[in-house]
Amino acid sequence: MSLIHPKLLFIPYLFILPGLLTASQNLRTEVAGILVIGDESKIPANSIPDPLVMQKGKKAENPNAPWFFIQITDPQFGMFDGNASFEKETILYEKAVAKINILNPDFVVITGDFVNDSKSNSQLKEFKRITAKINPGISIYYTPGNHDLGQSPDENSIKTYSKNFGDDKFFFEHKGSSFLGFNSSLIKAKLVKPEQKQYKWLTKRLNESRGASHLILFCHYPFFNKNVDEPTAYSNIDLGNREKYLDLFNSNKVEVVFSGHYHNNSLSKYGNLQLVTTSALGKPLGIAPSGMRIVKVYSDRIEHEYFGLDELPDTIQFH
Repeated sequence: MSLIHPKLLFIPYLFILPGLLTASQNLRTEVAGILVIGDESKIPANSIPDPLVMQKGKKAENPNAPWFFIQITDPQFGMFDGNASFEKETILYEKAVAKINILNPDFVVITGDFVNDSKSNSQLKEFKRITAKINPGISIYYTPGNHDLGQSPDENSIKTYSKNFGDDKFFFEHKGSSFLGFNSSLIKAKLVKPEQKQYKWLTKRLNESRGASHLILFCHYPFFNKNVDEPTAYSNIDLGNREKYLDLFNSNKVEVVFSGHYHNNSLSKYGNLQLVTTSALGKPLGIAPSGMRIVKVYSDRIEHEYFGLDELPDTIQFH
């Protein structure tokens, strides 16, 4: 589980999903042992306490009240200047964290590529330094990207990642819904044994979550960006594994998968499953400026909108 403690002029992207409710806000260290569920955990999914309800002994006044979380992806320290410096990334991430603290979401998910060079201690330290400025009451969940693990992850790179960020996958429940993050680099790199192990873990967790109100996934690589049968490329998952995972998600009624990597926004569907690719907080490679995605959660739907950093609101309005 990846859980850390220390939370454009352009037309915004707005998408509405029927039915999605939920997420989690944890007490970080205090409840991490309960919320962070890895392969060895024997805690049944339906026994995991809702950390938002638990927080400071207070109960949510209205469990059906709308709330929101934030997805950011690809801050990628060092990318702007080819690893020579990361001043530009620092400015962007500082601004993003300041807005996160003002907005106060239930939680934040960072879907990979925290740094550009996985072997750069300075890039890693700067990312962690600024992340530590997120208010302690805001939960942070991580999924690894290819630049965090290397293009071909191995046992050592995964161990190094785990030392810095915890497990390379996570699972938690909140208000009757389930949230899972997983390591898509294992799928992309076709690492058979760890990929198969993770697939079994995903299958188990998805099966346990069949009674959940909503089921939401997070990863770094998009499974595809425009068409489900598009050729295998740097910015998607290979065709064989693509079908295998999408069918798994559909059969278990996953509602949406949030990802990154593409450094631009993209929205696709596969059956009833929506695939949302979010543009980079760091260096953009498309028309969307550096920014983040705000996801509003209602009892009967989810609305998600991408904002450039200069276009973010000061408060979140619900309708």
